[in-house]
Amino acid sequence: MALQERTRRSLLRLRHQLEQDIKPQDLMDHMISDGVITVNEEEKVRIKPTRKDQAAALIELLLRKDDCSFISFYNALVKETYHDLASLLYQDLPGVSFNGRKRSYDSSERIEIILSEGGVPQRPVVFVSRPELLNQVRKKLDLLQKDAGGWVTVFGMAGSGKSVLAAEAVREQRLIGECFPDGVHWLSIGQLDKSDLLVKIQSLCFRLEQNLDSQSQHRPPTSLDEAKERLRFLMLRRYPRSLLILDDIWDSSVLKVFDIHCQILLTTRNRSLTDSVSGAKYEVEVESGLDDRKALEILALYTKMNQNALPAEARDIVKECKGSPLVVSLIGALLKDKPNRWDYYLRQLRQKQFKRIRKSSSYDYDALDQAMAASIEVLPDEHRELYKDLTVLQKDVKIPAKILCVLWDLEPEEVEDILQEFVNKSLLFVDNNSRLNLYYLHDLQLDFLVEQNRDQIESLHRKVISQYNHHYREVAPSSGDEGRFYWIRFLTYHLAKAKMFEELHALMFSLDWVRTKARVMGPAPLINDYMEYGPILDKENSEICSQFQEFLSLNGHHLEQRPFPDVVQLALSQPHSSAVYRQAREQALHPINAGKLYFELINKSSEENLSRLVIHPHLGSISSACFSHDGTKIASCGASKTVKIFKSTSGQKLLEIQAHDEEVLCCAFSPDDHLLATCSSDRKVKVWNIQQGKLLRVFEEEHEEQVNYCEFTNMSQRLLLATCSNDNFQNVKIWNLNKPSSQNTMFGHYKPVNHCCFSPDDAYLSTSSNDGTVKLFQVSGANEWKTIDVKSFLSESDEVLVKCTTWTADGKSIICAARNAALVFDVQTSDMLLDIKTNRLSTVQYCHACPASNLLALAFSNYAIELWDLEEKKKRADCSGHLSWVQRVQFSKDGSQLLSCSDDQTIRLWETEKVHTSSAICLKRDSDVLFNGEEIIVSAADNCNRLQVRDGRTGSVLFQSQELPSRIRSTCMCRNPSAVVLGQENGNVQVSGLTASRVLRTIGCRIRQLLTSCREVLLAVAQCTGRVQVLALPSGKLLATLMGHTKTVLHCQFCQNGQTLITSSEDTTIRVWKWKSGECKVLRGHKEQVRCFSLLSDSANGSRLLSWSFDGTVKVWDIESGEKLQDIKAHQGAILSCHVSPDRCLFATTSADKTTKLWSCESWQCVFTLRGHQDCVRSCRFSWDSKCLATGDDNGEIRIWSVKDGSLLKVCSQESKDATDSVHGGWVTDLHFSPNNSVLVSIGGYIKWWNVAIGESMQTFYPTGSALKKIHVSPDFSTFVTIDNIGILYILKRVE
Repeated sequence: MALQERTRRSLLRLRHQLEQDIKPQDLMDHMISDGVITVNEEEKVRIKPTRKDQAAALIELLLRKDDCSFISFYNALVKETYHDLASLLYQDLPGVSFNGRKRSYDSSERIEIILSEGGVPQRPVVFVSRPELLNQVRKKLDLLQKDAGGWVTVFGMAGSGKSVLAAEAVREQRLIGECFPDGVHWLSIGQLDKSDLLVKIQSLCFRLEQNLDSQSQHRPPTSLDEAKERLRFLMLRRYPRSLLILDDIWDSSVLKVFDIHCQILLTTRNRSLTDSVSGAKYEVEVESGLDDRKALEILALYTKMNQNALPAEARDIVKECKGSPLVVSLIGALLKDKPNRWDYYLRQLRQKQFKRIRKSSSYDYDALDQAMAASIEVLPDEHRELYKDLTVLQKDVKIPAKILCVLWDLEPEEVEDILQEFVNKSLLFVDNNSRLNLYYLHDLQLDFLVEQNRDQIESLHRKVISQYNHHYREVAPSSGDEGRFYWIRFLTYHLAKAKMFEELHALMFSLDWVRTKARVMGPAPLINDYMEYGPILDKENSEICSQFQEFLSLNGHHLEQRPFPDVVQLALSQPHSSAVYRQAREQALHPINAGKLYFELINKSSEENLSRLVIHPHLGSISSACFSHDGTKIASCGASKTVKIFKSTSGQKLLEIQAHDEEVLCCAFSPDDHLLATCSSDRKVKVWNIQQGKLLRVFEEEHEEQVNYCEFTNMSQRLLLATCSNDNFQNVKIWNLNKPSSQNTMFGHYKPVNHCCFSPDDAYLSTSSNDGTVKLFQVSGANEWKTIDVKSFLSESDEVLVKCTTWTADGKSIICAARNAALVFDVQTSDMLLDIKTNRLSTVQYCHACPASNLLALAFSNYAIELWDLEEKKKRADCSGHLSWVQRVQFSKDGSQLLSCSDDQTIRLWETEKVHTSSAICLKRDSDVLFNGEEIIVSAADNCNRLQVRDGRTGSVLFQSQELPSRIRSTCMCRNPSAVVLGQENGNVQVSGLTASRVLRTIGCRIRQLLTSCREVLLAVAQCTGRVQVLALPSGKLLATLMGHTKTVLHCQFCQNGQTLITSSEDTTIRVWKWKSGECKVLRGHKEQVRCFSLLSDSANGSRLLSWSFDGTVKVWDIESGEKLQDIKAHQGAILSCHVSPDRCLFATTSADKTTKLWSCESWQCVFTLRGHQDCVRSCRFSWDSKCLATGDDNGEIRIWSVKDGSLLKVCSQESKDATDSVHGGWVTDLHFSPNNSVLVSIGGYIKWWNVAIGESMQTFYPTGSALKKIHVSPDFSTFVTIDNIGILYILKRVE
């Protein structure tokens, strides 16, 4: 469809002006997102030599396009702030929607459909128009649309009709057609915690994505940060010309979640809420009462009378209630059924015989309590008692009728009739937009009930608990129960209000309750319960309470996963002294769980929580905390609007300042620790003398939006203060404390700036912005030195918010936090040096580089803290303990301590050396294990390059070598006699009688692998130098040194007789050693490194060897003669694993070419090619009966095949997963069948046990780290040993 002629003429008329001003590339990005131009068309425009030529080419392209393309071009102009050009084109916009369908602007039915789809409430049964207010709102919405984003606030007292007014304002054909053709989306907010707010936004995102193609649909966002970004994408990219209505907003912190630069209409009682957000702002005040004519009109409509025929009492009623829309409606509903009671209801209002709403209430209606009481008074006695039961409800909570069926012990039909009576009398409201009718009280009504029944609150809640216990005495609410969600969410609330503390203890200290609530609602509400009811729980069970909190803080991220993990299995990893562990073990051994698999971590650490000090300084979330430069003090601030200063040694409070009118977002000490700077959502920056507790300076005129961060220079010689804010342009400022205004303003960012940071020498200031960039400014002249485009380094990121930056101690590198990554850049070249991608699904909230070491601290939104070594590029520690978002971390100046603060209202201090050291002593993943009855012996190299042999049950070190100059990679052991073989890269082989300590002192190369004989206790150590050494244990006697390989020895293995040792190397050869005599046969033929091999016989005299390589070939050798028996070109890609069937009839190979092949050990021909994996096939294993083959790939999928005919039997791991993670949490690197072939264990990012017959998961164990490489399984399949990528050893024993 071509452009409309009017639109075409407009484009031609403004062509010259457009070509002079626009930057085509910026505009085309939006147009590609809208799908109106292709990438090829963009490329044709982009290759033009000059910007003006590109602009001309874009205009020429538009003239050949349709109306949708023109609308997209117009919206792109608006988004890129070409407001003057956009306004010139506005009048000629074609009347079409983005899907190309004509909108029928004269069809009220179509408008109602649009509003209904967006969740906009319908008109009430009795509706009176308020045209003046409606026109005001609509005019503001027109201005909002021209500004391409911002806020229209409809504010007024409760009960004044704000919500009805907002819904009616958008019920206009012109407004939707011209301003919001992409729809209107309604979201009722109220007073919500973060978890409930997340649920609300998840629902909105789901509703918006339902109208898009299936490729555009995603999993629900799991954090508010992610939800905000998803909503921003949907509103700006998918529905750019739509309106979001937020009904009943209470808190500015909630409003910030929706600060996404789209068009928003909100209703609230607080007109100042939008002070904390950015964008254009307009206000419409709704008066608290209707004029007499409108109020009388409502009464006339309810009573179906002519307004002029209303009795005199009608005017008196309006006068008495001051025209309150809610009171007039309440009395009108009563008169509807009893139209002869005008005088009675007037007397009820005049007598004021009911208690007024208490002074502490947030409402102040002179006549509301009388109207409420009058409404309740006319109810039948039995219904009046039932209505009183509603006192136990919480504000802004909607309940299904099923809850009241339980509470009142009545049939559903009876309850529905009673509720309908309440609704008809305006005593209750119903939301019928969902599948179920949901009932709720207005806040005014609930406050009135609470005040009226204040002395009965406890007994009313006890009634709730009693009825719940009676109704669910045999079985708890199931998934099909309409009231299940309510009971799971609020049962603890009712127990606490009923003062049934013993029952509350029993419930909250139950793993069954943890499982139930976390499965339905996630871990956040569960953790909130422990925080909210902590004072009650701590009275008698403080130790148990802390144990459950610790359990949840360590495992909360697992409880967010789907499929939902086994809570008992998670709890079995807790210390033996923990009540959580004892309860888990009791459940695991209960007869009801017979047949289930549970595994206990038997080598648990006895180490206590590593946080040295925990401080609870504020009531409310903590936004910022910082060390003084001398390390003796800590300052903190947050939602409480106060700043507090404590001793860092004890947490003793030194000073408290009522600092700001709104949330304090940041605080910072001056270099001499005499001053403290604070900044706030109130747009002010303040400087305090902390020795006297006095305010020295206020900067309040220049920042127009909230000030996010403040920081002093590092040195006192020239003291400056830097601040950054949500202003669109003048968002970074530097202040001289001796001047009343800012010394400099840094220009460059066009979106809010979240963080600013001086370089160690104070020469530069780094800034981090929502525009996806980090900028470096010269402090002396305020000039931009360079820009680092962070978003270009993050793939598939539509919008990147850079949270913060930190400089390394030498000032040569800068680190920024964005999404779930920390990126390290070279300051001089802007090259990215390191990309620290965490395996967490949450975002990095903050990062800080230690000023005294190579450590980097990362704070996450999923309650975690990680320490990374920048030099070694490895994670060094996890600091667990916080119960909510970690907002900030900071090292002390000497690096000895780490401070963290969180939304859980706590500040934690960690001893850096203790945390770091405990995590640094870790083992390498290549290991070996000896199982001998109850004895478990583990050999592995640690990261200090020492060979360790440990008792797996106690963790004690049985043998440890001295530290070597090169790193040891893996170990393996066998019994009787003890000997160690060491293979080196230079190819030498030695045999000696030296002690182990002396041998290891002589090794000047990196040890790669230690493997053992099956009969004799021989320990083989293979090294990067190619040397192989054999050691006897426990004496440590050196038996042999074998030299011959010229590169790293990758694998070594003894034959069953223990006299022959076979090694393979990166030098492409395999060597067969008679290690006692030093005789060697060299097997040559592979063209690439030989990573592994396998003997084709279990007998002591077996002489055939199977080897495979990255060259895609499999070769068969006679190890006695050294002859190559077969040379098989097996795969097009590298061979990644091979396994020989236990009956020695077949072997299987897997490859990077995504296939698996079965081969005959007799004919050496391919029997079957198994296809189906969508990624590299990393591992394989035959069942013990040789009838099945299991294969695992790099996407985490496991397939089980029939060896008989090559058919696919089962696909394991077909479970829901996050798009950023594989199904198995990583590559499937190892597989083992149980002796009876009924269970399969697999490892990847975590350990899973599978039912082979049905292909379903039986159990999952989640390690602290990830990337498991190998698992050792005891012969009876009861014990499992592995090491993760951060060096933690796990020894799991089946609970039996």
